[in-house]
This record gives sequence, structure tokens and C-alpha cells, in this order.
Amino acid sequence: MDFLTNPFATALLFLYQLLGQNMMLTIVVFTVIIRLLIFPLTYQQLKSSKAMQELSPKLKELQEKLKGDREKLAAAQMELYKTHGVNPLAGCLPLVVQFPILIGLYGAISRALATSPLQVLDLSHRLIAPGLAHLIPLQNTFGPWNLGLPDTLFILPIIVVATTWLQQKLLMPVNANADPKDPSVAVSRQMTVMMPLMIGFFSLQVPSGMAVYWIVGNLFGIGQYTAMGRANFRNLFGRPAPAVVTNAVSKAKAQINGGSSRPAINVPTPRKTDAANSSNGSTSTSQSNSVTPAKPKAKAKARAK
Repeated sequence: MDFLTNPFATALLFLYQLLGQNMMLTIVVFTVIIRLLIFPLTYQQLKSSKAMQELSPKLKELQEKLKGDREKLAAAQMELYKTHGVNPLAGCLPLVVQFPILIGLYGAISRALATSPLQVLDLSHRLIAPGLAHLIPLQNTFGPWNLGLPDTLFILPIIVVATTWLQQKLLMPVNANADPKDPSVAVSRQMTVMMPLMIGFFSLQVPSGMAVYWIVGNLFGIGQYTAMGRANFRNLFGRPAPAVVTNAVSKAKAQINGGSSRPAINVPTPRKTDAANSSNGSTSTSQSNSVTPAKPKAKAKARAK
């Protein structure tokens, strides 16, 4: 993996020289640069995930209709993707691109933050730009941490787990129609928990500089998604109401406000006695006086007949 490690090690030392030989700041700036470079892929991933969410009901219909024939189901799904211009593999591009970056960065940090004379000698032979050799050995400490060694205080791995979980939680689509018994929903919830724990476990085994890379990348991603309006903060403060209830309420409001279809609700007509009791005293007295004289007239007409 020297073809990945050597360029990253050279880039780190170049930034290290520009930023006043501060290794923590170097890793932070390097992380931001990497995230900016892969932003087009990240944006494509967000578009793909949104399109897949919109197609989810149609995909479910196809699965129920063609669940007995896998070949027809696969063909129908690909035709649906083609019709709507959706690439189901687009969401994996940022992960595929970041994987070699993580490998190269791991090798670069491990060698740039040399902790032994042999590692210092090895780093000097890996620099593409020979003019940076005078910077070796690098200042690899920041506060209580040696960025070239795993964090024995467990502070950075805990932050890695927290920020990874927060980023995944904010990126989960709000789907009120999701069935809790759906296997895909259960897998998504499990990955929201298992992935941060797995990355946190890895950060215990690698140099602390890699943990800093993960933390800064997660925080930058959260800020990036929030600025784009793609962060679902509802996932942090509770689940939305089911869509069925929401539709029922909206229909009822539309009918009350004069919609075309009115609900078949039998509303009891208020009786005259109720209206008279609910009005003021003067009105009730006038109404009783106007109704009472009508009785003798009715009796007189009956007698005349």
C-alpha cells in the first residue's frame, strides 16, 4: 500500500509545515480537505437515498406482486430504477472512495507520528518531496494524547462512537409509513447501533490521530448535512405521527372547512327550548309571548271546521 501511504504522508508533512508544526491542527485541516474533495459523491449519495425513499412504496408493491418469481422481480425493479433515473449503487460511492483514503491515512499517520527510531528512518524514505525531511521527527503530542499511539484514556473512542451515532441518526429518513416488523427497518436500527460501536472498537486499536480524523469527519458531515437541509432532527426528539392518522386529521379539517365531500355525521338539531334557555332573559320572554297567543287561534280554527 505504499502508493497510498507515501502521498498521504507527504501531504501531512506539507500541511504540518504550513500550520506551524501543529499535528492536531494538521489532521483537522487534512480531514476537512478530504471531505470537501469527496463532497460531489456525498451529494450524490444523499440524492440517491432520497430517491430510493420515494420509490420505497412502489418497490414494496412489486415485492408483494412478484414475490414468487425472483427473476421477474429483479427485472421489474431495474426497470423502475431506469424509469426514475435512480442508481441504487450511488449511495455506496462515498464509502468505496473513503476506504482507500482510510488505509492510506492510517499508514501515513502511523509512520508520520513515529514512536521509534526505525519508524523515523522509514518515514524519511517515504517522502515524495525530499525538502520535507528536515521536519522529522514530528511533534506528535497534543495535551494528554500521543497521536501516534492508541488512546488509553478512552476519551477519543467514546467521542468517536457518539459522533458516529449522531451522524447516522440525523441521516436516517423520516418514514412514518415504515412497518416496525419490516426486516429492513430492524436491520437499519441495528446498524445505527452496531456501526458506531464497531468504529469505536477500531479506534481503540489504531493511533489516536485516526480517532481525531473520525471525530472531525463526523462533525463536519453533520454540519454539512444541516447546511444542506438534509439532517432529520426529528429522529433525535421523537418519532413522527403515523401517516394514517395524519391523513385522517387533514381530511376531517378539509371537510369542516367546506370541502367537496362532507362526512356523514348526524348532527342533532337544537330544539327551541334549548335555544331559548341558552339566550338571555329578554329574548326568552319575547319568544314565549310570541308563541303563546298562537294556541287560541289554532283552537278557534278547529271549532270553525
